[in-house]
Parts: sequence; C-alpha cells; structure tokens
Amino acid sequence: MAEDRRVWKDAFGNELKDGDSVTAIKDLKVRGSSSVVKVGTKVKNIRLSEGDHDIDCKIEGFGAMQLKSEYIKKA
Repeated sequence: MAEDRRVWKDAFGNELKDGDSVTAIKDLKVRGSSSVVKVGTKVKNIRLSEGDHDIDCKIEGFGAMQLKSEYIKKA
C-alpha cells in the first residue's frame, strides 16, 4: 500500500519541504494593513500545511504569515 501524501510545489514546479527557504516572486499585499511583502523577500524555515494558503512562516518585519505556494520560489 502506497501512502497518499501531498506534494507542495513552488511557482516553478520545485518540490517544497518543511524547513526550506523561499523567496517572494511578486509583491504581496498584507491583508488588513497597508504593508507589502516586496519581490525578493526571503523567508526561512517554512512549514507546509493543508488549505488555501499552504505555507506558514514568519517574515522579518511582518511576523507570522500564511502564503500561497504559487507566489514563491525555492531559494
């Protein structure tokens, strides 16, 4: 019996894993704030989760956030 496990991929098709470092490929508006996560912002030590926003992380200067994998690339 093979385990059915979800595979998360970045915007370019690279497989993501817990603990990876990623980079934003697009300016991302922060909901509820006038702040923007700029293109090229590096995010370290991501955690993958199920749901709409499939990456949990902490971004320096912003705090805890959830991101969509379609807007990031593996660093």
